[in-house]
Amino acid sequence: MALIVQKYGGSSVRTAEHIKRVAERVVATRGQGHDVVVIVSAMGDTTDRLLDLARQVTDLPSPRELDMLLTAGERIANALTAMAIHTLGAEACSLSGPQAGVLTTPAYGKAQIVDVAPRRVRQALDRGMIVLVAGFQGINPETGDITTLGRGGSDTTAIALAAVLKADVCEICTDVDGVYTADPRIVPEARRLEHITYEAMQEMAAGGAKVLAPRSVEYARRCGVPVHVRSSFHTGPGTMVSGSAEDVPTEHGAITGVAHDVSGTKVTVTGVPDRPGTVARIFRAVADAGCEVDMALQNVPSPADGRTDVTFLLPKDSGLAATAALRKVRAETGFAEVHQDDDVAKVSLIGSGMRAHPGVTAAFCEALAGAGVNIEVMSTSEIRISAVCRTARLSEAIRALHGAFGLDTGEGETEGEAATSG
Repeated sequence: MALIVQKYGGSSVRTAEHIKRVAERVVATRGQGHDVVVIVSAMGDTTDRLLDLARQVTDLPSPRELDMLLTAGERIANALTAMAIHTLGAEACSLSGPQAGVLTTPAYGKAQIVDVAPRRVRQALDRGMIVLVAGFQGINPETGDITTLGRGGSDTTAIALAAVLKADVCEICTDVDGVYTADPRIVPEARRLEHITYEAMQEMAAGGAKVLAPRSVEYARRCGVPVHVRSSFHTGPGTMVSGSAEDVPTEHGAITGVAHDVSGTKVTVTGVPDRPGTVARIFRAVADAGCEVDMALQNVPSPADGRTDVTFLLPKDSGLAATAALRKVRAETGFAEVHQDDDVAKVSLIGSGMRAHPGVTAAFCEALAGAGVNIEVMSTSEIRISAVCRTARLSEAIRALHGAFGLDTGEGETEGEAATSG
């Protein structure tokens, strides 16, 4: 008998009928003799509707009360799923995040899990019950306040519970049937991956793949939790996420896939004096405004005036806060202007051992050039190459990279000649 943790996304429980189907699947898993812990996200667009209600009441809702409000969505979905399980003749118990022992930092809206004390979960499992836990939420032990975990919070809850309960597997059940080499809606030839390492999945997630949130993959990697991404609507094989980069021989690197992200904005600070501490002050202002920087580029200073430009990406919803914070330190730092550009997209190529093959970066650039895509910002690492382009050219960029690196046929290699032969 195994212990299985299952997480169902909002699209999997968006209606009462969907909830009944999820209940049937959970009961079927229990019927196979397994212990089951279930994390259910809020139904469909419930979180968006709650946010809209808050905005109708006030333009500046209290962060504490906003977290109290938003956690209701997950509790509703879990209670309804437990009711549906009861009608099928199985015993179930729904718990809030705090009741399940999820302990967090005090940051409203973006708390992190610091510990899980699953006493009540274990007690219910010992009584033969199916346990449902509301994801996306926990309690800070110092303040006693409920907090939400931000984007990917339910995935992180599921993986944290799987880790502390020593579950055999954590199943992330969603509206897709696994992790693909690219978005199948953009690249019909995209292939489902049977297995992907934690490192590659984390880079895919950071590059914009929506199947798993980056922080949840990092939690799984740290704790060694095997994650099975599969469809909520059928019993296909899905994709296993496990292992480490050491399991893949880097001298024969392989391309995993192409990810993309349209949720970012590009901020450019122009006329920055080239002296120690200026760029640090710029990024400190951005950090103190609560903004998370993605890619960053500093140009070579101009010989004429010794000034440079600094460009970076961050989430669109952080753009106004970042630019406002930068304008406050303009006089102190001496830069000229700050500009925000929302019409940008990021495309990323993910694979192992890229740095050992000098031809990969050239092939990446040549593929985009061949599709008429101009690179505005670019960054590279051992496992990822990312470029910023215009949003209108994103689809062409994705298809060009997917074909150029042999992902259409499953022949993805990191050798320069092989990469450009497609």
